[in-house]
Amino acid sequence: MPTYDYQCGKCGYEFEKFQSMTAPVLKKCPKCGKSSLKRLIGTGAGVIFKGSGFYQTDYRSDSYKQAVKKASDTGSKKEEKKDSKPETKSETKKTPPKKADKKSA
Repeated sequence: MPTYDYQCGKCGYEFEKFQSMTAPVLKKCPKCGKSSLKRLIGTGAGVIFKGSGFYQTDYRSDSYKQAVKKASDTGSKKEEKKDSKPETKSETKKTPPKKADKKSA
């Protein structure tokens, strides 16, 4: 819910009111009682981030972080197995590509 700024046209009283967006605009001044309130156009409240930096991934759920950790752990184990496997002669030998059969039309 946003905070709206109001100003009385008669007495000049200014205040903020925390209201729903669907709530009706206030008309009666709480200080002088006259019906001359106007809602002011405000800049709104911006989100302020303080610190060295904020990233979308900073706020990931714990279950997501655990799944990523498991995936990275299994990925590193697979790489270790590939690196430790000795090469055989059949793996190093390259076979020439097959030529495509041309059909006569």
